[in-house]
Amino acid sequence: MKEEFRFEDREEFIKKLEEVLASGVAPEKVNAVYPHPDHHIEEIFEKYVPKSKLKFFTLLGGLSGTIGGFALTILTVLHWPMITGGKPLISIPAFIVIAFEMTILFGALASLTGFVLLSRVPNFKRILYPEDYGNEFVLQIEREDP
Repeated sequence: MKEEFRFEDREEFIKKLEEVLASGVAPEKVNAVYPHPDHHIEEIFEKYVPKSKLKFFTLLGGLSGTIGGFALTILTVLHWPMITGGKPLISIPAFIVIAFEMTILFGALASLTGFVLLSRVPNFKRILYPEDYGNEFVLQIEREDP
């Protein structure tokens, strides 16, 4: 069931929007249509939207890239040793470049994967035609039938 509230006045619309979101309705269930871009309305939604989990994908990807980079270089040197001038086989400063590059690569790939999984793009249920509403502020709320 979809409830729809139409307002001519911006202030009444903002007041109702804050009231609806403060009452515990999930921001995903609320759709706001307004005739022009309004940053204040977007800020109201941002207060009630949970923080993104994308940073954890990036962190785990970066850490696995760092560990994988050092593991790749160290295990390669141990498997095929090339002893030159009595220098140690495992030389961390020489391996930092590979570990850094793999950190960036794995972090970027994990971020892309996380973005695709978390964004649920495309979302076709929200396609609206602005000309249907004119200059009105419209608040649509999806409620579950009892």
